[in-house]
Amino acid sequence: MVSSAGTFEAGFFKFGNSQGQYFCIWYKNISPKTIVWVANRDAPVKNSTPFFTLTEEGVPVIRDASGSVLWFSNSSRNSKKPVMQLLDSGNLVVQDGDSTKDLLWESFDYPGDTFLAGMKLRTNFVSGPFRFLTSWRNAEDPGFGEFSYHIDAHGFPQLVTTKGELLFSRGGSWIGNVFSGVSWRRMLRLVNFSLEINDKEVIYQYKTLEAETITRLVINPSGFVQRLLWSGGSRGWEILSTRPMDQCEYYAFCDVNSLCNVTNSPKICTCLEGFVPKFYEKWSSLNWSGGCVRRVNLSCDGDRFRKYTGMKLPDTSFSWYNESLSLEKCENLCLKNCSCTAYANIDASGRGCLLWFGDITDLSRHTDQGQDIYIRLEASELDHGGSNKSFNSKNIAGIIVSIVFLVVVLGLATFTYMKRKKLAKREVLKIFHWKYKREKEDVELSTIFDFSTISAATNHFSPSNILGEGGFGPVYKGILQDGQEIAVKRLAKTSEQGAEQFKNEVMLMAKLQHRNLIKLHGCSTHQEERLLIYEYMHNRSLDNFIFDSTQSKQLDLTKRLQIIDGIARGLLYLHQDSRLRIIHRDLKASNILLDNDMNPKISDFGLARTFGGDQAEANTNRVMGTYGYMPPEYALHGHFSIKSDVFSFGVMVMEIISGRKNRNFHDSKHQLNLLSHAWRLWIEEKPLELIDEVLDYPITPLEILRCIHVGLLCVQQTPQNRPNMSSVVLMLNGEKVLPEPTPPGFYTGTTQFPIQAESSSRSCGDRSQNEVTVSLLQPR
Repeated sequence: MVSSAGTFEAGFFKFGNSQGQYFCIWYKNISPKTIVWVANRDAPVKNSTPFFTLTEEGVPVIRDASGSVLWFSNSSRNSKKPVMQLLDSGNLVVQDGDSTKDLLWESFDYPGDTFLAGMKLRTNFVSGPFRFLTSWRNAEDPGFGEFSYHIDAHGFPQLVTTKGELLFSRGGSWIGNVFSGVSWRRMLRLVNFSLEINDKEVIYQYKTLEAETITRLVINPSGFVQRLLWSGGSRGWEILSTRPMDQCEYYAFCDVNSLCNVTNSPKICTCLEGFVPKFYEKWSSLNWSGGCVRRVNLSCDGDRFRKYTGMKLPDTSFSWYNESLSLEKCENLCLKNCSCTAYANIDASGRGCLLWFGDITDLSRHTDQGQDIYIRLEASELDHGGSNKSFNSKNIAGIIVSIVFLVVVLGLATFTYMKRKKLAKREVLKIFHWKYKREKEDVELSTIFDFSTISAATNHFSPSNILGEGGFGPVYKGILQDGQEIAVKRLAKTSEQGAEQFKNEVMLMAKLQHRNLIKLHGCSTHQEERLLIYEYMHNRSLDNFIFDSTQSKQLDLTKRLQIIDGIARGLLYLHQDSRLRIIHRDLKASNILLDNDMNPKISDFGLARTFGGDQAEANTNRVMGTYGYMPPEYALHGHFSIKSDVFSFGVMVMEIISGRKNRNFHDSKHQLNLLSHAWRLWIEEKPLELIDEVLDYPITPLEILRCIHVGLLCVQQTPQNRPNMSSVVLMLNGEKVLPEPTPPGFYTGTTQFPIQAESSSRSCGDRSQNEVTVSLLQPR
């Protein structure tokens, strides 16, 4: 398959000594062969003749000689007359009939490791990047590698390279015509870059200024991003840029509140003015870990700013921006918010306002595309010298006059102060809203609490008010001035739940409304403090009942089945019925709270992930959650989906019915964990022995049998075998036929058991006597 002008060619290709074949697109007239796109990156065709075809509906598929489908890609809709064409841009498209504008599918929607002219990198403000580059595993294996290259749109848009979920390097923020932090002079003579920001997403693309220019951007298997230009004279690829190029281009090389300047080698890291090394001994030995901390804490009312010029602006993922505010108004807005730590113009032309909150991260000197930034300091720190935009003789005179005026009209000043304080609270709301929400209509004034209000409500975070301790910090009981009881989640400063997870939980909970989800009243931030304020649950969490021999008696079988049903309905809402598709990733008994009537409410969304459209799964190199509730594919390979939550739900079903923790249970006689123990009882037709010993034996066991049956279906080893939550809800209520379960994930048995095969039309209490035997999975 060749494009009309002969620029690109498509076909099957073998890499090096690989035995597999891949369907690829490459430059037709460039040697050696340069691959720009691979279809079946993780599904090579081995020991067979491959075929790349379209189905009758227009879906691209790769089949082997036997006709088996080895790879396919979803089409936006079906067509009665699909036509495939390779364009001279390198874009392989499927169109409806002869229409070149009505595309059903295009390869540009599924970027590989190469960014071509006309291709778009896209990031949704809610669900995150969904058109981005991913590296190959190595030069001869085009499978999905460790690194990705995308637009980070959490604050002001910036280009980043990540390794798994960790930032590897950062190209800088958008400054009007390019992203900062890179020398673009030669490239701007070759290509035109554009960034579109609308209500839903950010779109980045480029076009060549001359049709004859052949250029591409590639992220290689080591995470380096290179811009290459084809030289017809030398018949080779010329490297125009490589990032990261030096130490300062690795993300946060000098850690926080510091300046990286590669020309100052070997001491390329220095603390910002007003800051000192957190670990003096490490810094003296050129170990920059820990970064810098303030010498004098901010006083808020008396703070001023220190100007730095020629900078690659710091990480903007925790920032807010406005494209129309002047620099003066930007400074005033920052001064009004005690959490604002720096401000700058959006671009070098003096346009717009950009505010930072928290630590200054990844600031470096960059004279080519450098910008000015103003770092907040306590006023006394500026007495040591340095450029000060705000604190000059005119300001001092103004302050003296203001003091005299305040003495004369003290009463009026008090009134003015209270009024300004109220306005300042509204201003904080706006900044928080812009910083986290992006949708003004979704945030109410009550969303933001003053830190002092919450501190007073919890008796200044008294240990006697602690309700429990989680992985991210303690939870306190609080009482507001109007008598309302609240639960305050105080994120530990050393917590794994950083600003990203905090922002994630706030954004999610503000959008979610369901009777089986915990209600978020609001949040509060103050310097490094991050608080989440929830409705108070008098009965606390489910684990306090089911795993306590005394408390568990308060939950009879009827109430336990109601709790299981409520959790299932809450999870169904997250997966299917909410505005976003949400995977919780940390479902466990301690994250299920109980109200006065023992109704369950799912809580703790710090690790949750959102998806848009039809996407329902992803991969991560950083597995986070609680072992014992994780499915095998996530714990071992980092792959998570809605079926991951289904597995966690199944574990909780077994724990609620048995009153035993999955992680702590051990059957010494058969060497089985809780899931394997439940499986053994099931296939030996003794499932009711799983029921908690403190409970009365059910007179009518069909409901509890059905519940155990559903639980086993949810914890099956293979994700595809597990039901979705809509099926689970129907099964629990007897409205759907239950299939026979297969062995659970992490099965620890070493023997074989006879499995009773049952007809799909029977209930779990009406079992057949036909016996078959299967080999069960061995532990890894």
